[in-house]
Order: sequence, then C-alpha cells, then structure tokens
Amino acid sequence: MLALIALVFAGCGYHVGGQGTALPANLHTIAIPAFVNKTSRYRVEQKLTGAVIREFLARSLYHVVSDPSAGDAVLNGEVTSLESVVAVFDSTTGRATSMLVTVHMKVWMVERETKKEIYRNDNFVFRQPYAISSDVPNFFDEQNPALDRLSRDFASQLVAAILEKF
Repeated sequence: MLALIALVFAGCGYHVGGQGTALPANLHTIAIPAFVNKTSRYRVEQKLTGAVIREFLARSLYHVVSDPSAGDAVLNGEVTSLESVVAVFDSTTGRATSMLVTVHMKVWMVERETKKEIYRNDNFVFRQPYAISSDVPNFFDEQNPALDRLSRDFASQLVAAILEKF
C-alpha cells in the first residue's frame, strides 16, 4: 500500500520552490540590457537591472549578458513610475517618521530568434517602507538604501516569477 502511494505522489509534479525552471530547455544565455527609466528618479533603472542580474546569477545556471544579440532570450524592463508618500507621522511633533516608496514596472522576456514571448507583466508593483530620522542634526536620507532594498526584493520576486512561471 505504501509503495502504491509513493508511486502516485512521485509523478505529481511537486518540487521544492526555487529548484525548477519553467523556461524552455534550449535557453542557456539570458540577455538583460539596462531597463528603461520613464521616471524623474536618477539611476533607479540601474539599481533594478543590477539586482536582477545578481539574482539570476545567484539562483540559476543561466549565463547572463547585457548584449541582446548575444542571448538566447532577452529580458526587458521599463520603470513606469516611482512615488514616495508619507506612511507614518509622529503624533507628538507632526513630522513624518516613515515613508513608503512604490515602483511600477513593465517586464517582458522573449526568445531572441523566434520572438516568442516567454514572460510578461505590465504591472509589476513593489513597495518598500523607509524610516526618516527625527533627529534633524543627524538626519540621514534613507531613500537610497530603501531603493537598494526594493531592488533586491523586486529582483527576487521577478526571477522567481520567471523561473517558476508564477
């Protein structure tokens, strides 16, 4: 009886997350050119592109290049908006103590030779809170570290979505 149950579940398709890939077997090299920035935020596309490249290298066996003509597939991205809003106010002083940064992106991957679309999400949304120091003389702008954290989170979720076909 146990052998029969083991045989049934052995072919069910379950696997540990992050171990498989939904990409075609003929792909070995992924080109990731710099994402396009449609916002006024300076160099946000560079942070996001770099984080995605690092994540692909860390989580997969694909070779990553920047030249679209050198890849079996090309991953493109476009930062469509970036907003920062106050998330928390100090009730005593009335000053903002926490901000929320939100990035909206379009992301798509195509096989270079066939032009077949492998992955597409026209509304990839990521949010990251960051603290604002209430000590004015020692104020440290947290926006750049928040964008670094946001880039890593974005890259992790994007690579998982592409590899696992979420």
